[in-house]
Amino acid sequence: MAFKLTDKVSWVGKIDWELRRFHGDEYSTFKGSSYNSYLIRDEKTVLIDTVWTPFADEFVRNLKEEIDLKEIDYIIIQHSEVDHSGALPLLMKEIPDTPIYCTANGAKTLKGHYHEDWNFVEVKTGDTLNIGESTLTFVEARMLHWPDSMMTYMDSEAILFSNDAFGQHYASELMFNDLVDQCELYEEAIKYYANILTPFSALVTNKIKEVLAMELPLNMIATSHGIIWRDNPSQIVLKYLEWADAYQENQITLVYDTMWNATKRMAEAIADGIKSVDNSVKVKLYNAAKTDKNDIITELFRSKGILFGSSTVNKGIMNATGGLLEMIRGLGFKNKKAAAFGSYGWSGESVKIIEEKLKDAKLEVLESGPRILWNPDEEGIKECYEFGRRFAQQFKE
Repeated sequence: MAFKLTDKVSWVGKIDWELRRFHGDEYSTFKGSSYNSYLIRDEKTVLIDTVWTPFADEFVRNLKEEIDLKEIDYIIIQHSEVDHSGALPLLMKEIPDTPIYCTANGAKTLKGHYHEDWNFVEVKTGDTLNIGESTLTFVEARMLHWPDSMMTYMDSEAILFSNDAFGQHYASELMFNDLVDQCELYEEAIKYYANILTPFSALVTNKIKEVLAMELPLNMIATSHGIIWRDNPSQIVLKYLEWADAYQENQITLVYDTMWNATKRMAEAIADGIKSVDNSVKVKLYNAAKTDKNDIITELFRSKGILFGSSTVNKGIMNATGGLLEMIRGLGFKNKKAAAFGSYGWSGESVKIIEEKLKDAKLEVLESGPRILWNPDEEGIKECYEFGRRFAQQFKE
């Protein structure tokens, strides 16, 4: 079903209420998502993006109910990933000669995905497409978050079709930011940024400044996933600038993996020590094996201090902890202090391994953390408590 945004623009995408994992198993989507496609009717008719491959038949069928496909003059593919372009092969069987506007990298990637030599029109930042009363201006957004990414600005409606930027994996039939629960919206928005866009924060800042320098009126940001920003749309732009600037809150997060709860007891004692120094700081503890990894990443993104703990297993660390540390290395968190801790039975390498991984992730490791043989006794708990105090004190100096 089409949903009218303005007299000229309709949403023709798909809300995916059942989606729970995305990018394989890399991203949790407990509130579902949407694949936002837009139809512009002016003197010329333009389709911006399609939907994910499993919904291709439904998308083309619904689009036929909305418009004679032969009336579509241009297709714009802002990003070639299959959740955006997945319905393109089926659509092009119906209208095979329709020009597809995309970046040069977009054309290469679409050919790589679908092995078709469609009528590609390659565009770069500043190129325009006049469609009647409206002009569409293309803005490349390389590595936000793929090399082919771009945005499209429609002047007559002052709409920025922003691609993956400013989006969320969040299913809602309410469609607009002023109609949905604001806490849910911002939780999904910061989770999206933390897990997907953090590695490209410097590019985010530069691209936003570039677009702001164009001094374009902005009535709406039409994202590729989740809700559309129409009420004070610049609020999410300002949030992105904040999140991109080595973001942190007054929070310290402890993540641990434990076999028989020895490392868990250590984490709790360290947390008590932190709170004894600064009762205003938010202290959060997460069992890496029991908590969703993307939710943990979001909390680490918020944190000024990060502590990782693990039991030693086969001269290594437990796999849930190891997986998260690898994610952190790839995300490139900035401006965060870190430390390690762990329990062991005979070899005890976990703390050293974690510290090396934290350093590899370019985090500032403050000091070598406690290593406790077997289950911590009263003296071991005290050692962990004092370590928590010292760690917290580093933020007060």
